[in-house]
Amino acid sequence: MRAEIICIGTELLLGDIVNTNASFIAKSLAGIGIDHYFQTTVGDNPARLTDTITNGLNRSDIVITTGGLGPTVDDITTEIIAKVVSKKLVLEKDVLKDISDLFRKMNKKIPKDTLRQALIPEGAKWLKNPYGTAPGLIVEYNSKIIIALPGPPREMQPMMEKYVIPYLKYRGQITEDRGQIIKTRSIKLVGLAEASVNAKVKDLLNLSGAVTVGIYAKQGEVELKIMAKAQDEIIAVAGIKKVEKIIRKKLKPYIYGVDKETLADNVVAALIKRKKTIAVAESCTGGLISSFITNVPGSSKVFMEGIISYSNESKVKDLGVKAESLKKYGAVSSRAAREMASGIRKKADVDIGIGVTGIAGPTGATKEKQIGLVFIALSIGKKIICRQFNFLGSRMEIKHQTAQAALDMVRCELS
Repeated sequence: MRAEIICIGTELLLGDIVNTNASFIAKSLAGIGIDHYFQTTVGDNPARLTDTITNGLNRSDIVITTGGLGPTVDDITTEIIAKVVSKKLVLEKDVLKDISDLFRKMNKKIPKDTLRQALIPEGAKWLKNPYGTAPGLIVEYNSKIIIALPGPPREMQPMMEKYVIPYLKYRGQITEDRGQIIKTRSIKLVGLAEASVNAKVKDLLNLSGAVTVGIYAKQGEVELKIMAKAQDEIIAVAGIKKVEKIIRKKLKPYIYGVDKETLADNVVAALIKRKKTIAVAESCTGGLISSFITNVPGSSKVFMEGIISYSNESKVKDLGVKAESLKKYGAVSSRAAREMASGIRKKADVDIGIGVTGIAGPTGATKEKQIGLVFIALSIGKKIICRQFNFLGSRMEIKHQTAQAALDMVRCELS
């Protein structure tokens, strides 16, 4: 079976909302071996939406739409699907009951327009929406399938997992079109540029056949994605493990995790394992390092304190940075970073102190110190380590790269 994804909404075309639905659905389809070759974004226009769905049915076995199932006048997906399959809209009493129950729980009166969401194409299956009023739809039409899901990800994702994937698996079984299982594994690296990673695994990137490897550069890190396609999950997993073993042999010092693991996950796990505590003094990152760490469940066992020491006065008062050091070397300097790291470590009484200072831009540069100049210091054991970085990008990109670099320095010291 071959699927096609259509994301509906003028707000998507205008860039007001980032379209994450296509990515989620694509990964879900790949996980059960269903290929898809087309993704389309279309606005809330009846003629264009009609053409898009019709074209999808002409070239694919399954068309999955998201969006346009709401109660407002520009929510036209159900109406257009009914038109495409030449079915009239009928009132589905069970959907109406679900909507009524939801508003009753919220102690609110049902808006009149909301009731139109209980109208579905005759003969269609409807999918219960536990987080909203718009039901999903499955319409079987001339050996083709149209699946309509709500636009909000918090509504669409559970419906995709609970109803759509089991339905498509079942359809594949009864039509003896099982396809192939597609498994993926992402190997995450930090501290090495994309070109350098490419040079070390160039032979793997040229693989073709059942197992392939792709390289993707992200902010402050690089990802190698292994993809295996096979009739059997065991064979696919075995193919991935074989390639992953080669990658780890070539790049072990730079690998911090796999799949959804973050660098902060790695650092927190290492701190917990070694029974070490940490505190952070941040200037240019404005609390981003602390945020990354505290996003990790269990980080309260190891993260003791974070100070955003943005001004010189704060550096002196809160961290014990020497005024003469700031005057002689400046706030953005190796000396300032070192004293910040020592100061926060002493103040919080922890095993590791991080001090970060830099110029994130777009202003603040001088002839001697350009935008992107950052100093990161670690106070650990009996030593203080300080590294200078020169990052490129926007203000947010520089802050993100700085936070990643700081966490990587901790990772390397704990490994």
